[in-house]
Amino acid sequence: MKGKGFIDEFRAFIMRGNVMDLAVGVIIGGAFQAIINSLVNDVIMPLISLLTGGIDFTNWFIALDGNQYDTYAEAQEAGAATLGYGAFLTAIINFLLMALVIFCIVKFLNAMAERTKKEEETAPTEKECPFCKSKIPVAATKCMYCTSDIQG
Repeated sequence: MKGKGFIDEFRAFIMRGNVMDLAVGVIIGGAFQAIINSLVNDVIMPLISLLTGGIDFTNWFIALDGNQYDTYAEAQEAGAATLGYGAFLTAIINFLLMALVIFCIVKFLNAMAERTKKEEETAPTEKECPFCKSKIPVAATKCMYCTSDIQG
């Protein structure tokens, strides 16, 4: 009996609207992340690389074992302890670029929502009855106050 109650409770928890909304949000967020990653890595970062003369921060590192390595990947492959400050700097730049892109997209969407909201607010919802001068809904064909027939 106690197990059945637990299962029913769990089912009710899973089927609650906010849990389903969260699941959908996570799935869409994952897909959106792929789009943002592509925008940053395939469009923005190459432009930054072009502007900075092709600087690759990922190869900025310090090998703590005292040996010299040509690349960060080579040092990691050799199993050397490293301070990969260039990779960290790249991660910070990627984060800032992603945050900027997301900010711009959200700002654009908010502006579009605000514009749509203003258009909805400006559309009249009431008109005046030509006979009794009462305010009636725009779609009304008969005045609810004086019962006169209203033309278009």
